[in-house]
Amino acid sequence: MNCLEKKVVSLEDRIPKLQQQRKHKTNRRLISFLSIFFLLILLVIYFQSPLSKVSTITVNGNKHVESNEIIEMSGISTSTGFWNINSDHVKKKVEKHLQIKNVKVEKKLPNYIVLNVKEFESIAYLEKAGEYLPILENGQALQERIVTIPADAPILINWKSDEEISEMISELKKLSPTIVNSISEIHHTPGKTDPWLVKLYMNDGFEVIATVRTFSKKMEKYPNIVNTLDENSKGVIHLEVGSYFKSYDQLKKEEEVENESEIEG
Repeated sequence: MNCLEKKVVSLEDRIPKLQQQRKHKTNRRLISFLSIFFLLILLVIYFQSPLSKVSTITVNGNKHVESNEIIEMSGISTSTGFWNINSDHVKKKVEKHLQIKNVKVEKKLPNYIVLNVKEFESIAYLEKAGEYLPILENGQALQERIVTIPADAPILINWKSDEEISEMISELKKLSPTIVNSISEIHHTPGKTDPWLVKLYMNDGFEVIATVRTFSKKMEKYPNIVNTLDENSKGVIHLEVGSYFKSYDQLKKEEEVENESEIEG
């Protein structure tokens, strides 16, 4: 066999292989095309089906604001497209509420929405005619009236001026939560020489006389002062200028002596 014959045979052997490769390549293209085609069809079906709409909206973390109110503010409903929800826009809408500090939007497949809410805490309650108005940690006073005595923050009693209330709230915000939670009531008891005088009733049975102007600075020392006192001896802790303590027994004796002096006089 000469060289020409060898080349002819070799070419004849290669033709079926080339044809087979072209056939495989064509099949792969067809499969890819069909896959994309069916994927597009599935996407169209999905976006036209209820699965593409929000099915459930859950609110977590809210204590005072109703879930329905938060959902309404978010603008999300069961007719909202799951993939059309803009988390930043929802966040801005919900955080317009005076009691809501922040919100995080969580998307869960296939079509669930979770609104994780953090509310502003009530730092105090303003007593008015036997009802209580919450004052939030951001200083915002709500008009929502509570008829039951609140126990999660101090109650402000006999406070009239917005300026005075604002000053008191500002001082409370400077205190640690532990000390704020130890206060039951804060009565405004202005004196002739100090219009900012206050009287506190503490949850541990003590009373405190202080002034708003130095309130937070003096009250930070309250736990240390109480630790130095006899736990069985309750009374009044004075923090207006210096710091001193008078037990109820001592105050009672002083009152008796004063009454006797008035009678003798």
